[in-house]
Amino acid sequence: MHIIPFGLLFSAALVFTGTGNANPPLIPQDFTYVDETVPNIKLAMSYCTEQNFIGKPIDGYLKPRAILTRAATDALSAVQNELAAFGLGLKIFDAYRPQRAVDHFVRWAADADDTVMKNTHYPHIDKAKLIGEGYILSHSGHSRGSTVDLTLVSLSNGEDLDMGGIFDFFGPESWTTAATPTPSQRAHRMLLQVLMEQHGFVYYPKEWWHFTLKNEPYPDTYFDFPVQ
Repeated sequence: MHIIPFGLLFSAALVFTGTGNANPPLIPQDFTYVDETVPNIKLAMSYCTEQNFIGKPIDGYLKPRAILTRAATDALSAVQNELAAFGLGLKIFDAYRPQRAVDHFVRWAADADDTVMKNTHYPHIDKAKLIGEGYILSHSGHSRGSTVDLTLVSLSNGEDLDMGGIFDFFGPESWTTAATPTPSQRAHRMLLQVLMEQHGFVYYPKEWWHFTLKNEPYPDTYFDFPVQ
């Protein structure tokens, strides 16, 4: 008679009763879905659609979800709470980004013939210079899980505050020191920057929307699990 080892029987029982790991988590333990943690936060996740600087859904974005490390999410929640007192909130454009998405960006940047979204996102820059000027990188802080792209919105009507430019516009107009925005637009950029810095984030000078948690938990790890 063939005897089945007790350990195998025990594992099978766990799966059958639903107490085992039959359905492993979609994201690592130290990551979280931001909209499930931060009250009233808005999402505009364009990388799983055609409405982005490439004009096609980006590899690795299966659903319009915002994922961050718990540390980054907690810091973002503090920003949201402070803004709520003034009837304002945050809207996320992108958060954790799989390495396969970054690889997609790099492949696209090397294709000189694909300029479908040039007039909208990089009208004044030669596409061949996007990598050299730091707009497209072979590795992104987003893949470490503690970098987020975002803007300010009104909680009463959900409308974006005027920042004087769109997300993923490649050019000096998007720099935090840009002189082109109006005083009110610069004030909105400054408000976002000041609050994010107060809660532990550092900004990227070429993108007013881009912030990374200063004490990020995975400074040397580039993850590649899909956004789903």
